[in-house]
Amino acid sequence: MYTKISGTFICILSFLLIDANAPLPGDQETWKMLFNGRDLTGWDTYLGPAFDSSGNKTGNPIGLNSDPYHVFSIVKDHGENVIRISGEYFGAITTTREYGDFHLRLMFRWGQETWPPKKGKKRDSGLLYHSVGPLGADGGFWMRSQELQIQEGDCGDYWGVAGGSEEVRAIRKSDSEYVYNPAGKLFTFNAFGPTGRRCIKGADGEMPSGQWNTVDLYTHGDTSIHVINGKKVMLLLHSSQRENGKLIPLTSGKIQIQSEGAEVYYKKIMIRSITSIPKNFLD
Repeated sequence: MYTKISGTFICILSFLLIDANAPLPGDQETWKMLFNGRDLTGWDTYLGPAFDSSGNKTGNPIGLNSDPYHVFSIVKDHGENVIRISGEYFGAITTTREYGDFHLRLMFRWGQETWPPKKGKKRDSGLLYHSVGPLGADGGFWMRSQELQIQEGDCGDYWGVAGGSEEVRAIRKSDSEYVYNPAGKLFTFNAFGPTGRRCIKGADGEMPSGQWNTVDLYTHGDTSIHVINGKKVMLLLHSSQRENGKLIPLTSGKIQIQSEGAEVYYKKIMIRSITSIPKNFLD
C-alpha cells in the first residue's frame, strides 16, 4: 500500500537517479511548473464522445473546456494537491502553449477505477508531445502527436497518434511486436507502414501499481528520450508527421495528458528548455 513515507523516498530517489546535478523542482530559474498546484490554469480540457457499456462510441464529443462529469479535478493526496483524471470519458488536458527542445518531468500513480471500453483491463493514460492540428484527430479524442505511453506494464512504449511517426532501433519479435534495442535495426513506426505504430520499451522501470512513478521526456530537434524512474527505455529518431501523403518534421507542439478509461493521478508537472540531450542518454 502506498504511504507518504515510501512515496517521498521514491520521489527523492527518482530525482537522484535521473540527474544528480539537476536543481530540484523548487529552482524556478531552471524549471517552469506546468501544474501550479491549485487549478488547471494553462491547460485546456477536451472530451470526446461517450462509450456505452459494450464499448461502442455514442453521441457527439463533449468538446473543449466542457467537463460536466468532472473527469479532470484537483484533489488532496496526503495533504498535497494533485490532478485526478477519472478516465470515465476519453480525452485530455492540453497545454495552451507549444513547446520544443525541452526536458519534461512529471509524476503519476494509478487509482482504482476503470471504465468501458477498458473496464477491467490494463490501466491506461499517456503523455502526448509535439501535439499539433485539430482536437480529436485520433478517434475523436486526441491531437496528432507522439506518445510516451503510460499504461500498466507498458510505460515508456512509443505510439504514433493520428499521423505521428518515429524511427527507432528495435528487434522484431513477431509480425506485430518490435522491442527497442540500441543494437537493433532502424524501423519506422506509424499507422501507415508495415511495422505499425507501436514500439515496445527496451526495459521495465515501473513501480508497483499505486506507487508514484517519475517520468522524464527529453526532446531536442527530431530526437527524443523516454525515461521511467531514472531508467532510459527508448531513444527515438527523426520525429515526423504524415501530411498529404508525405512525412514532414514534427519537432514542437502542445503537451497532452490523456484520460483513457482509467483513474490516474498526476503531480509535479514541470518543463525546462534544453540545448541538447544529455550525452549519457544517447549512448
